[in-house]
Amino acid sequence: MQKITPHLWFDKEAREASEFYVSLFPDSRITNLTRLQDTPSGDCDVVSFELARQPFMAISAGPYFKFNPSVSFHVNCATPEEVDALWAKFSPGGKVLMPLASYPFSERYGWLEDRYGLSWQLIASGRAGIQQKLTPALMFVGNVCGKAEEALAFYTSVFSRFPEAKAAVLARYGKGADPEIEGTVQRARFSLLGQEFVAMDSARAHQFAFNEAISFLVPCDSQEEIDYFWGKLSADPKAEQCGWLKDRYGLSWQIAPAALQRWLANGDQQRAARVTQAFLKMKKFDIAALEHAAAG
Repeated sequence: MQKITPHLWFDKEAREASEFYVSLFPDSRITNLTRLQDTPSGDCDVVSFELARQPFMAISAGPYFKFNPSVSFHVNCATPEEVDALWAKFSPGGKVLMPLASYPFSERYGWLEDRYGLSWQLIASGRAGIQQKLTPALMFVGNVCGKAEEALAFYTSVFSRFPEAKAAVLARYGKGADPEIEGTVQRARFSLLGQEFVAMDSARAHQFAFNEAISFLVPCDSQEEIDYFWGKLSADPKAEQCGWLKDRYGLSWQIAPAALQRWLANGDQQRAARVTQAFLKMKKFDIAALEHAAAG
């Protein structure tokens, strides 16, 4: 299977934001731009791009969901100077969440929201520590605070049929960390289909939670794989639509055929329109029906 792909929901700025992010990192590029027509959100730009050779997607589909710090992206930097340079590019029009400074866990670190509201954690981890340049970071807050460790076990069990699934709790909150809860996860790492994630609990009074603004697309090679992941992950029937679902922790996933991007791309607007109208009627994707629509 291909890697899990972070998917970003914008109001109208998917193309603009993708071009901005691509400009920040070496080995980055726009790989495809498709316009989906006649959707419930009108015409939607869908952008596929790579940042530091890692796959991402973005869609302009209306002002329905907003980014928040429950999902951010760690940027592992080789030097403090790289942190400072990226901070200077991300900062204009953004918002500081943790000031750029020296911390016990890194000599140079800062957390901010960019001009589009997307959260980034920039950290000098040293050249030897860099494996995945950009790592999705999940923060379990509110009614799922204290469930990060449970979630890691759940996600790795779901993906255990693939050898890349693994997890480790790296640090826990100790006594005197109020309002954080002693024994809950301060820092953890897990990997699914070769995509690394980090996770933490936070008992502070956050006014946000996981939502559809950031989802994770699981590309499937068969209907059996779609059925498997849908059955394991979907926990809210009301959230099921067009291959999207929410799991028991409120995190959003997209379970889609790996061929979907190919059917929507390559400039064939009639094929893209047929496939779009087919999947708009679906909750869980039906590969045979989508193949039929693609073939015309």
